[in-house]
Amino acid sequence: MQGTSNQTEDFFSAKVLGHPAGLFVLFFTEMWERFSFYGMRVLLINFLTMAVIGYNPGWEWSAENAGALFGTYAGLLYLTPIVGGLVADKLIGYRWAVVIGSLIMTAGHASMALETEFSLYLGLALLVIGTGFFKPNMTSIISEMYKDVPEKKDGAYTIFYMGVNAGAFFGMMLCGYLAERIGWSWGFGLAGIFMLLGTLQFWLAKPLFGTIGEVPKRDKNEIETTVQKSKTSNETIDEIPAKKQIEAYNPFTMVDKILIFITAVIGVGYLINDPLSKIGNINLFPFKAFGLDGQYIVVIIGLLLFLYLAGSRIMRYERVTRDRMFAFIIFAFFTVFFWLSFEQGASSLVLFARDSVQRNLIGNGAIAFNIINALLTIVPLAIITWVLALLWKRTFKRIPGSNIVLAICFAGVWAVALWMINRDLNTVAYMAEYSAIETPLLDEETGEQVVDEDGNLVFNYTAVSEEMVLNGDEKIVQKKMKIAEPIDFEIGQPISMITKDNELSTYGYLNEEALDRARTNALEREIDNGIVEAKIVEIKNNEVEITVSWFSILNSFFIIAFASMFSKWWESKYNPSATGKYALGLIIMAIGFGLLAFGSYGIQEGVKVSMIWLIFAYLFHTLGELCLSPVGLSYVSKLVPARMIAFMFGMWYLAIAIGNKLAAVLGGQIENITEQYSLSFFFLIFTIVPAVAGLLILLLGPFIKKLMHGVK
Repeated sequence: MQGTSNQTEDFFSAKVLGHPAGLFVLFFTEMWERFSFYGMRVLLINFLTMAVIGYNPGWEWSAENAGALFGTYAGLLYLTPIVGGLVADKLIGYRWAVVIGSLIMTAGHASMALETEFSLYLGLALLVIGTGFFKPNMTSIISEMYKDVPEKKDGAYTIFYMGVNAGAFFGMMLCGYLAERIGWSWGFGLAGIFMLLGTLQFWLAKPLFGTIGEVPKRDKNEIETTVQKSKTSNETIDEIPAKKQIEAYNPFTMVDKILIFITAVIGVGYLINDPLSKIGNINLFPFKAFGLDGQYIVVIIGLLLFLYLAGSRIMRYERVTRDRMFAFIIFAFFTVFFWLSFEQGASSLVLFARDSVQRNLIGNGAIAFNIINALLTIVPLAIITWVLALLWKRTFKRIPGSNIVLAICFAGVWAVALWMINRDLNTVAYMAEYSAIETPLLDEETGEQVVDEDGNLVFNYTAVSEEMVLNGDEKIVQKKMKIAEPIDFEIGQPISMITKDNELSTYGYLNEEALDRARTNALEREIDNGIVEAKIVEIKNNEVEITVSWFSILNSFFIIAFASMFSKWWESKYNPSATGKYALGLIIMAIGFGLLAFGSYGIQEGVKVSMIWLIFAYLFHTLGELCLSPVGLSYVSKLVPARMIAFMFGMWYLAIAIGNKLAAVLGGQIENITEQYSLSFFFLIFTIVPAVAGLLILLLGPFIKKLMHGVK
């Protein structure tokens, strides 16, 4: 034990901002992993559903199919860490688990950058496996680092989670920008590059950690002490009161183990079958009963078996312990409703931002955005670079390789960030004239031509592409379309352009390379290439088109901005109860969706919603997350006996996995619900469901408090 104490003292000798330098190595490792994870996550649904013919062609999947695949990926991400944590604990240690997980994830990002169907599925599988090794073990290393100084642990986790949000922020911003402006493979590839470099800097920092994070070994003195205690103890296991025996020695029976295996197989089977049946038409459960598909029947059976398993184990404990675990299960149940709404940010809100939000700003609006975006990028990046400089100063002699790799990482991030800012600053709007076919817009019911509010006849205009065959009967007119590019065009200059989004409302310029790619892409699919010949007729103001991915960074930004305020609230005398925080989290998030429902109410097809509604929605979603996040896992140790902690951790992650899967499945219905009802109705669903859940848990507050038996 003396060796461990000396190691801790040595570990804390090199400090940065009052904490050991090793913490900041973990900070940057987690930052690059989150950079990669969120950088990929913000692209996937957008890429899968983007039109095959366009400025940045995707695969043109339906939102339903894309949601099925993403939901399975997101659900598995919360299940594999259970296995990865056990492997690290028993076999390879935390450090090797982090390195193995990082390398597997790097391979996953590289595979996705190839943009083939096989490479996509392989990449997602590798990311799921790699996350299983990586995710649970970073926090385990921190816990081991601070086991002799627990009073510093809260501050350490605060710094660590700043790295989480910084990585998510820059990953979504930069990977998203590269993917949308140059090509998807650039976004997927950038995520993989920083994952690899982050792994390398962590491995090269090994001298800082000593034996921390290695395979746990019991100290010889500790073993002897344990044996001596057993010899001198006057109380044998048989003499321990029965209730205490059950609490301390509640073994998993053979029936428990069989049920765990069956429910795990059912859960993974459903997660795999859902996208497999929708995308590949391969159904592992090809039957129906009671009007439900086979996979849903199997899921219901699996849930019932799991509830029996959990209930039977809990009922073996004495009443107070049993009640506390039931309270924890109630929290886990309501967690599902939070995440199925919150995680719309990865599916339906991405599609909403792309297809239904006015993202083009001109003149003063463009200037204001460019200033705000530059500050949002440069200020946090400068602060983190300053932390890197402190780390370099304190540790360069011990870990020069790790510091050099980190410096290369930041040089790369600065280069991409400055390129992005410069590109937006130099983007100019032009009016391009092109040929279009004019056809009357007819009323579907009467068959007569539609008339606008001023009494003018309304027409449809279809751009004439270079491959379009005309029969001579069409009425060809000249139309104008605004394009915005960081290129200097001259009046009268001929250009080739193509649609930029699925709504055919904006066009983008094709350079020679992009032109060849568009023609090849269409030739392979035997479809019209959609390339429109035009000429520049007018130069307008500066313009900026906000990327779809930019809105996703708002969650990380708002967390960083408001986290300290909420932390002070929880430490004050006005700290709400656990159920109060849950209710606040759910209801505040519901308000965000309510704003989206209001903002999109009554809009017609082709009309865009102001971005202010989406910005406020992300604000309220983040405030809801900050209310609910302190409750979750912190109550595992407070409400659950030691023997059941691993099982309940599994149940908690299962609840989050279910929430993520449901989020993607429901988010994938945005096209169907909007077509049948309206976009406003879709968002109203996510307003009502969490609001009702929030009110319900608030009403259950006194009952849950009673179940918790004094735990606060």
